Amino acid sequence: MAAVAVALFCIQLDFFALNLAVPGIAAEFAVTVSAAQWTLSAYMLALGCFFIVGGRVGDVFGRRGSLLAGTALFAAGSVGCALAPGLGLLVAARVVQGVGAAFVFPVSVSVITNTFSGESRARALGAVFGVANIGTAFGPFVGGGFTEGPGWRWIFWLMAPLSLLSLVAAFLFVPDSRDTSAPRELDLPGCALTVCALAALTVAVERGDAWGWGSARTVGCFALALSAGVLFLVRERRARHPLVDLRLLRNIPYVLVTGMGSLSNMGYAVTVFLATLYLQGVRGLSPLVAGTVFLAPALMVAVSGPLGARLGGHMRPTAVMALAGVVAGSGMYALAGVGVWWLYVVVFAWCGLGLGLGWTFSGVATQQVVAPARAGEASGVLLTFLVTLGAIALAGTAAAISAMTPQRPPEDVYDLILRLGGTVIVVASAVVMAVRHRLVVLGRVPPLSMRADGGTTGEPGRRP
Repeated sequence: MAAVAVALFCIQLDFFALNLAVPGIAAEFAVTVSAAQWTLSAYMLALGCFFIVGGRVGDVFGRRGSLLAGTALFAAGSVGCALAPGLGLLVAARVVQGVGAAFVFPVSVSVITNTFSGESRARALGAVFGVANIGTAFGPFVGGGFTEGPGWRWIFWLMAPLSLLSLVAAFLFVPDSRDTSAPRELDLPGCALTVCALAALTVAVERGDAWGWGSARTVGCFALALSAGVLFLVRERRARHPLVDLRLLRNIPYVLVTGMGSLSNMGYAVTVFLATLYLQGVRGLSPLVAGTVFLAPALMVAVSGPLGARLGGHMRPTAVMALAGVVAGSGMYALAGVGVWWLYVVVFAWCGLGLGLGWTFSGVATQQVVAPARAGEASGVLLTFLVTLGAIALAGTAAAISAMTPQRPPEDVYDLILRLGGTVIVVASAVVMAVRHRLVVLGRVPPLSMRADGGTTGEPGRRP
């Protein structure tokens, strides 16, 4: 558990720290901020493309080896980033980091799922995500502090020894496990198609605003993503041992949890992005002071890991996700109307609690509604949706700001987007509970009361 927690801590800290370092990277390499933004985009591209592959490789070939390989790649990429003499090599090293993280994330979750059992599994997952979310909490503060102090390269120098520590702990203590029902074969055509589809979609979303949404390059990338996606679905239906068993999408509790988790992550990405623009652009705060303000919501995100595990012992996974949506959506809506400084920090923290609980607990909840043998696959699919839809939400937000700011003050645009996002998440929570109630009536899932089946936390999604 310690090995997994440290690895996820590094990944979370790295990502959230680098957001505030982009201007410093642009200044050192004498490039535009838009070009330096590729240090984030390339990482997200690699991360989103290899989540499903990483999760299934762990299930098929062994989770311990996949965890070790992913951690080693992330550590090597961190050193490469710290030593990069130019933007091109920095972006290449970020891709290596992203591929390593794409193996670590889903395999970490499945390692815990297959090592612990019963209620201890939920507690272990909650503790792991709690430690990982401490990285989320301190990421902006570390990024702002290093950027203004010794320099952004120290973000990566910090990652190297921590990743090495995780690697040694995993090598010594993590037991191996795999899906014994699956042969040691990987659906390589499926891997190629999913990577192609996700890469084309991510590039289109990331660069659409710069290229123009109607430009030939953007439309071509969307067309390639659609074509590869359709071919992937056809391949998975016919493959003897598919990369993704499409029957997973018939598991309605899994679909509900994944949907709410994706919305929560989209809301988190948009809220953090808008808050960064507001604090630095409207309030005029420095990166370090803005990072300090982010500590309040980020600490609530850290708390959401253990909190979700505790709630999961008393409530069904879908109910926890719906509750998180209500807290998150109401917080986003309220944040749009706050003008008093101290109250802004309090409401921002409330947002962090709800949004963090939503996207953090989704990782725990999916493990409660699927069979442990396919835990890596289920986690990989979830994480792919989280990252891809989060990127789409950010791109849509940036496009909306560009379109509306000539007619309205920036802060009014930020408030409008927050209100819209909060309303969507609250409505989605109501839909989740309505669908769940209908499934209870049909006898397909247990009642909301945990006493109805002796206090088990899972939904009946474990059944084939």
